[in-house]
Amino acid sequence: MLPQPWRVASAVRETPDIVTLEVTPEAGVDAAAWQPGQFNMLYVFGVGEVPVSIAGGTSGRVLHTIREVGHVTRALGTLGAGDVVGLRGPFGTPWPIAAARGADILVAAGGIGLAPLRPVIETVCRERNAYGAAVVLYGARMPADQLYPDVYDDWRAQDIQFEATVDHADGDWRGNVGVVTTLVRRARFDGASAQAFLCGPEIMMRFTAQELERAGVAPDRTWVSMERNMQCALGFCGHCQLGPEFICMDGPVFAWPRMRDLIAVREL
Repeated sequence: MLPQPWRVASAVRETPDIVTLEVTPEAGVDAAAWQPGQFNMLYVFGVGEVPVSIAGGTSGRVLHTIREVGHVTRALGTLGAGDVVGLRGPFGTPWPIAAARGADILVAAGGIGLAPLRPVIETVCRERNAYGAAVVLYGARMPADQLYPDVYDDWRAQDIQFEATVDHADGDWRGNVGVVTTLVRRARFDGASAQAFLCGPEIMMRFTAQELERAGVAPDRTWVSMERNMQCALGFCGHCQLGPEFICMDGPVFAWPRMRDLIAVREL
């Protein structure tokens, strides 16, 4: 429950309102190993703390990609190399990427939802021969809102089919325009054996899961990350309760059948 001091090694401005912080533990801090899909609690001294997905790194060098939407995240966005943050974690259930070895992998992300899925993609890249076909489908509002554009070609070089779409194109965009579900028909994978990992707005995950089911992916082989309203990571505050589930403790990664009916209920 006590935040430990970690120091900002670098701060990369991804978009006008999104920053990626690389943090390393201070001397004497025990850096626990993390798994793709888990999250940390980041604390800005004198301001407060927020849950942030782990976007990559190692146990001693962790990346967090943060959208500035509140007073704590805006404070995190002002930090630079040498500043200190408090960190608790890691928390939460991971993506079952190890159990998916041997299967085709399909990743679908919307907006900043690419951040918690980046460790999945990096795992597939490192262990490429352990998986079958690999597909990444990514949607952003506009081309300038895309995360990590510098690594897309690296992923493609690892025999990963990377397809991108935007809601609103600018004059230089030559790719797809539309929602992420429009990319599913382009994906080359075996629906009967594929494991799918989704993160993004709930409506995007719901329709993508339905489209994948039509493509032959069994619902219990589709996984979603429900990073919503988490505040304490310990199930005390109740902000993240969704029906019978506490997202911070029972998730944030769930098999799709556990979430399918819950996220369809308005204002639940």
